[in-house]
This record gives sequence, structure tokens and C-alpha cells, in this order.
Amino acid sequence: MMRRILRLVACALIISGVLLPLIPQMVWSFATNWFFPALLPPQWGFKAWRYVLSPSSQVGEALWNSIGVAVLVVLLAVVIGLPAARVLGLQQFRGKQMVTWLLTAPLFVPTIVVIMGIHIVFIRYGLADTFLGVVFVHLIPALPYFILLMSSVFANYAIEFEETARTLGASAMRTFWHVTLPAIWPGLTVAMLFTFLVSWSQYITTVLIGGGRVVTLPMVLFPLISAANHTNAAAVSLVFILPAILILILTSHALDSNASAIGGLGRL
Repeated sequence: MMRRILRLVACALIISGVLLPLIPQMVWSFATNWFFPALLPPQWGFKAWRYVLSPSSQVGEALWNSIGVAVLVVLLAVVIGLPAARVLGLQQFRGKQMVTWLLTAPLFVPTIVVIMGIHIVFIRYGLADTFLGVVFVHLIPALPYFILLMSSVFANYAIEFEETARTLGASAMRTFWHVTLPAIWPGLTVAMLFTFLVSWSQYITTVLIGGGRVVTLPMVLFPLISAANHTNAAAVSLVFILPAILILILTSHALDSNASAIGGLGRL
């Protein structure tokens, strides 16, 4: 009983921490004029939302571009990062620390320095100002998070279960699908969530590599913030944060379902 109460309190605190900062944004999105010291806007309207829904705002195009880029980044991170994370988590070899440092280097090197060098390479290979180029450049800051998270998952992974399955005649694919994937799924879900969010929030990388031709939500939002257009910026920011919140809720639900399934198997 006490554990359930503590869990409810923790969930309430987390929800409050996430949703309370959104209340001023929601009010701003319906406010025509709102200045200090007024507690509430004296005038209300749907001007900001009409702007969001208008084709000239590019919010719809930017939303789909952001989703498409982030999903492709997650898929590529899984394909590229999962084998690398498995090796780093399970194997001991000379130079492992150096490899780990090289993987984390993009997180410490200034983004503008890295992207300017990459931009020259992308121009040479025709990837500049393209959707695919933006996907590839988003992998640079996102992939280290994925690999580091999954390497810690594999560091606590019991490979003996795979060996047992292979001994009993299971193929490599069947072993991965029925043994490896269920075991690493909670960690994989969290790693994919982080990867999605890192890609979702990229601005400088998209501006430099996309060249203004690939428009994502941060590219629509940041100019509004810079111009102090609070009403339109509030509406666009709500559109910007809503998919991230939905992804977070779905991830939490998937983790709870997985934990319940594992608990049920443990009681059998």
C-alpha cells in the first residue's frame, strides 16, 4: 500500500513538473495582448492557432519533416549503434577506452566546429541541402547517447541465455528475437527515446546542413522567439513539445507493460 502511494506521489510530481510550465504557454497561445502586471490576458483570441494552421507558417511541413527525420535517425541508430554497443558492453579489448572516448567526442566538441567541417564533405557528395543529409548530421549528436546507453545495458546482460538457446538449436535470428530482444527491450526503448529527442531538438545542425530547404519545427520556433512574438511562439512551442510528451507517455507505458510481463513470468 505504501509503495503504491509513493508511486502515485512520484507520478504526480513528475506530471506536475512537466505540465505546469506548459500552462503559461497555453495561456499565451490564446492571448491577444498580455503584459505585466495583468494576471490574465485582457483579450483572448485564436490568432496564434490560425497562424499555426495556415500554410504560410510552414508548421505542418516542419512537423512532418521533424517526425520523419527523428524516426529515421532512431532506425539508423539502432542498426549502427546496437552492434557497437554490444561489443563495448560484452567484450574487453585493447583500446576500448579510446573507442569510448571517440564515440563521446561529438558531445564535447563545439557543434558549429564539427558541422562546418562536415558541411564541406556533404557538399562534395551532394548531401547538403537534402533531407538525407539532415538525417545523417543528426546522427552525430544522437548516436553517442544511444551507444552509451545500450553498452551499459549489455554490460549487465547475461549472454548465457543466448548460448543456451543456440545449444538447443535456435538460429541466430530466432535467438535474437526471442531471447536477446526481450531482455534488452527496456533499455532499448529508453535509448530510442533519447535518440528521438536529441534529433527532435536540433537547430544549428539543421540550419547549416539543410540550408533552409529542409524546414523542421525548431527552425520555425526559434525565429518567433527571437522576434519576441510570444503568442505565435507559444502556439508553435506547444506543437513542438506535444509529440515529445506523447513519446514519453508511450515509452513509460511500454516499460510498465514489459515489467508486468516479466513479473508475471517470474511468478510462473
